[in-house]
Amino acid sequence: MNSSEKQSPGFKRDPVTLFEENEFGRLLGIHITEARDGYARVEMDCTGKCNPHGIAHGGAVFSLADHAFGIASNYGKDHYTAVSVHIQYIAPARGLLVAVAERIASNETCGTYRVIVYEGERTIAVFDGIAFRVSS
Repeated sequence: MNSSEKQSPGFKRDPVTLFEENEFGRLLGIHITEARDGYARVEMDCTGKCNPHGIAHGGAVFSLADHAFGIASNYGKDHYTAVSVHIQYIAPARGLLVAVAERIASNETCGTYRVIVYEGERTIAVFDGIAFRVSS
């Protein structure tokens, strides 16, 4: 049995395919443009995901950041789950959003990640998350 078979059934396939085919990610139209252990870059068009003021719904922005966080933290051999997240909304957005997640610290049990959401060059939100290792 190889190491990927020891993981939960959902993690037998490569993480990019797993997250790209995820129901919720597909519902929001989130696409992975780059991923590796501790790093992910994903994008989402805000069309159809706006609040009554015509700007990207905070839940959609959060979901984009959380999706990037999940990919970055689960790309390696271990399986992680979020235990704490925080988001700061900086500016409204209407167009194509890009979320870049990077691991900024780790130890034997947890990883800390920062996700920055951009619309072009403009920062839209900053998301910080802590992931707890549930398997290796």
